[in-house]
Amino acid sequence: MNTVKRVCCIGAGYVGGPTCSVMALKCPDITVTVVDQSSERIAQWNSDKLPIYEPGLDEVVKKCRNVNLFFSTDIETAIKEAELIFISVNTPTKTFGNGKGRAADLKYVEGAARMIADIAQSNKIVVEKSTVPVRAAESIMHILHANQKPGIRYDILSNPEFLAEGTAIEDLLHADRVLIGGEETRDGSKAIDKLSWIYQHWIPKENILTTNTWSSELSKLAANAFLAQRISSINSLSAVCEATGADVSEVARAVGLDTRIGSKFLEASVGFGGSCFQKDILNLVYICEGLNLPEVAAYWQQVIDMNEYQKNRFSQKIIESLFNTVSNKHICILGFAFKKNTGDTRETAAITVCKTLLEEGAKLDIYDPKVEPEQIIDDLTHPCVTESPESVKQAVQIHSDPYSAVRGTHAIVLCTEWDEFITLNYQRIYQSMMKPAYVFDGRKILDHERLQQMGFHVQTIGKKYHRSGVLRSWGSVPQL
Repeated sequence: MNTVKRVCCIGAGYVGGPTCSVMALKCPDITVTVVDQSSERIAQWNSDKLPIYEPGLDEVVKKCRNVNLFFSTDIETAIKEAELIFISVNTPTKTFGNGKGRAADLKYVEGAARMIADIAQSNKIVVEKSTVPVRAAESIMHILHANQKPGIRYDILSNPEFLAEGTAIEDLLHADRVLIGGEETRDGSKAIDKLSWIYQHWIPKENILTTNTWSSELSKLAANAFLAQRISSINSLSAVCEATGADVSEVARAVGLDTRIGSKFLEASVGFGGSCFQKDILNLVYICEGLNLPEVAAYWQQVIDMNEYQKNRFSQKIIESLFNTVSNKHICILGFAFKKNTGDTRETAAITVCKTLLEEGAKLDIYDPKVEPEQIIDDLTHPCVTESPESVKQAVQIHSDPYSAVRGTHAIVLCTEWDEFITLNYQRIYQSMMKPAYVFDGRKILDHERLQQMGFHVQTIGKKYHRSGVLRSWGSVPQL
């Protein structure tokens, strides 16, 4: 029989929590338990304020929690009872040792595998859900087999997630594909069928793709690399547009109408962020170097280099426009999350922008509707951002209201494309700011012409900036 009655997920983060919540919603006949060593995080999952923000997640959790969806720190019981176990732990980039700054740190994956081997008392299907380098499943298998109890069999599957933060619930409910990789053996096929049976509760069978384990693992890295590559490609052209007078939005629209290319991920911006793109590309670079493919490694490294160039270029343009000094000037940062509809700040472009401005002596007033103030301070006082956390704390003020954040500032720097920012009363904002008042739109979402008519000096990405005040820009500056 292909049925599964109990599922356990090790790791209650951005992947494990939403994935298992939707699984519980769509599979009422399955008991789903999400476990984590962090009692604080599990307490949040069991509260009215979940540890992550994702549109639609609250409703799903409230409907299923304590019915067939459980969040617990009792890892031992969950592993013992489950027939199928997802490993959905963090795989950060290594910060020391061999592969520092590029290779994935698999210590949490290894730790989860050792826990399973130590606790399991019956056959288990172990599914790697975390983003891992190619052949990580082989490492999990070695650990499980090396610690295998008599009579217990393990089947290892790869089931990478293809979620976008901010649309994760929609992506889970209406996935364009589910990818399952496993061993090409009789037992491996049975394990694949059982996991596929779970997804078939709501995903059409034809949308469930099965491959060997290695293809599945590489496909996840490849998908993120391709998406990030498109962003870096259009951002590279934004610099060309600013130098020539072309408009990057018009270029992107013309290119995107080619059905061979398509329009998605062709929005020029201050740069991409998030937990996946940079980490996965660096991992891919490291793998290529290890396989003695230096040209391939250099190709993908350039995607990261272009992203860093874009963030730094945007930051320097702010300083140049403000008369080449921001020392003691108050600058409002609108948005700190790496994208809208999430509270995630990992690799957000806002950190790079803030770091540059703080190093130049600016005072920052920051507003984001979903990022907790403690998270912003933690990010900006991290050792990789500053050697003087106390000076940062003195120079940064976090606001719970956008109008408070902009009051008395010299410039607004928009770093996240929150819908809320489009509908703000900019006439009111203009009246409350120092003059000349600047807007630097790093996401190209505002009505620049209307802002200019109010009196703002507006700059955005991918348009030529004339110091003479012609109505075009790196944004556009009205005549004085």
